[in-house]
Amino acid sequence: MSRSLYVIVCLLVLSGCFRTRSSNGGGDKSVLLTERPVRAADIELPAGYKAEAIATGFTFPTDVAFDDQGQVYVIEAGYSYGEEFLEPKLIRTSPDGNKTTIATGELNGPWTGITYHDGSFYIAEGGQKNGGKILRITPEGNIATIVQDLPTYGDHHTNGPVIGPDGKLYFATGTATNSGVVGPDNYNMGWLKRRSDFHDIPCQDITLTGQNFTSQKPETGETVTTGPYLPYGTAATPQQVIPGAVPCSGAVFRADLDGSNMELLAWGFRNPFGLTFAPDGQLYITENGFDDRGSRPVWGTGDYLWQVQTGQWYGWPDFAGGLAFNGERFGAPGEDDPKPVLAAHPATPPKPTASLGVHSSSNGLDFSTSVAFGYTGQAFIAQFGDMAPSVGKVLAPVGFKVVRVNVADGTVADFATNKGKKNAPASALKTGGLERPVAVKFSPDGTALYIIDFGIMRNTDHGSIPQKGTGVLWKVTRTAP
Repeated sequence: MSRSLYVIVCLLVLSGCFRTRSSNGGGDKSVLLTERPVRAADIELPAGYKAEAIATGFTFPTDVAFDDQGQVYVIEAGYSYGEEFLEPKLIRTSPDGNKTTIATGELNGPWTGITYHDGSFYIAEGGQKNGGKILRITPEGNIATIVQDLPTYGDHHTNGPVIGPDGKLYFATGTATNSGVVGPDNYNMGWLKRRSDFHDIPCQDITLTGQNFTSQKPETGETVTTGPYLPYGTAATPQQVIPGAVPCSGAVFRADLDGSNMELLAWGFRNPFGLTFAPDGQLYITENGFDDRGSRPVWGTGDYLWQVQTGQWYGWPDFAGGLAFNGERFGAPGEDDPKPVLAAHPATPPKPTASLGVHSSSNGLDFSTSVAFGYTGQAFIAQFGDMAPSVGKVLAPVGFKVVRVNVADGTVADFATNKGKKNAPASALKTGGLERPVAVKFSPDGTALYIIDFGIMRNTDHGSIPQKGTGVLWKVTRTAP
């Protein structure tokens, strides 16, 4: 989603008809997408700001970038939960909304993030079929793989990338599982059918408590026992040592721009989805917290904004937001509270910079650097959202908006929401505002905030169903101080 994209929602069942409506002017293109009009007037912003829809009709867009001339580029993921495989694309978008495909990738998505640096695009390829990669793409569309074989076949993917003040390439890997244990939920997500031996990989040697978890194989109903960091159906033993390796699961890495000299920066994250550098040069990430699912369900943990400290361990799979699983918290209703699976912890995790909404799926982020735009030095975060009281994750709908965070004190405030019922997608509200914000990025001069809206994703008894062609690129600017 990535829990950034793993969202079980209760949306209306929408038809697939498409037609174009006339423009309302001011760049606000109103297009009917599966019975959801795209209408900037339905987005609520602080006084003195306006939104406009720059381009519509994207299929599973996940990020935006700008070249040296300020031209706007969007990537389409090429994969979505619901086991929807398509070709990922790099698309140049003109101010009038026209789109030109620059490069097309392999069926190994999702493409989750993009940055532009020194004449090249750098893209994170999720690796659902052939392992995670970092790609370098020229403006002419030539693709080169500079990092490969990242262990991201599972729930979460390869994320980032971003270029640091040191000129290095930074990127992240998510974990294979929700909470360290392979189970039927991973089968339902699709990847366990393809890779029955896959599991999480620690970044250094760890010792297990010997705790095991039982489940029923979806194909046969057979009861199997599985330990953490082990293949499905493999039991753990007390004091068993799991060897560490690099690359590993749930970690942030740094490498040279050609992909060489890769090194581990920090680990112990569940899904470090968004990466960016603050104006002071500090690296920040968003982390998608635990779900109430699988063999080791965890209830009520938030998403988090972290300042990344080199060499630090951040707590997954035995902590959430710096709080330990001690058998007295984070238990889902009717379930036992989760207990530690590690006999010893690599370190004491720090506290997050900010705690975000439970299961808000807080994803792409960027910092305001422009006095003209305002909120200088604050982080802006896209929240994909969850409407899931009926599936036992949150007590009320959460997300479907863009928030801003004062990193000095951790306070979180809404920035862009849907009018009316704020924490709901436009399709459920039958309005034309935000559906699934997944990324935000400021223009090179800092005066405009671009929002990538993934589009409609609905739920059935068989899982998530994403709607093709419903993604939107929004632009927010300040009209008055």
